[in-house]
Amino acid sequence: MSRETSTILTNLCLIEDCTTNKVVLQYRSPERYKKWSGYAFPGGHIEEGESIAESVIREVYEETGLTIADPKLVAVKDWEPDEGGRYIVFCYKATEFTGQLRSSEEGEVSWVEKDNLEQLDLSYDMLPLLEVMEDPDLSEFYYRKRTDDDWEKLRF
Repeated sequence: MSRETSTILTNLCLIEDCTTNKVVLQYRSPERYKKWSGYAFPGGHIEEGESIAESVIREVYEETGLTIADPKLVAVKDWEPDEGGRYIVFCYKATEFTGQLRSSEEGEVSWVEKDNLEQLDLSYDMLPLLEVMEDPDLSEFYYRKRTDDDWEKLRF
């Protein structure tokens, strides 16, 4: 049994303005993002030669125009895709930032009241992921495949 597996590494970041209780969300259109459309936190792929923290700082800037400082790793989301390998999302939270919010080709970004998230067209697992990201006793959100179209959501 080989211990090596093809792995896709990505990140996302909950950017929160603690003075207004607002967070940055990015709208991902169903035409462009078939599997994870709707409102989600900004993020993207980790590029070769950069650290995970550097990647989230870069992705947030590219997608929002904000430069985050001191992002904290708060959770990991992972699963084994149908085509094999592993897909890992490093989930960060940042409360320190500078710059002006601006959208990009990745999607429209906006500040949203954190208490209103449930009312939005969120990407399919944003609320349970947010629970893991905000609970100091949890650190992982893992999907385990039960059948071809049924996944078990585990939180650790």
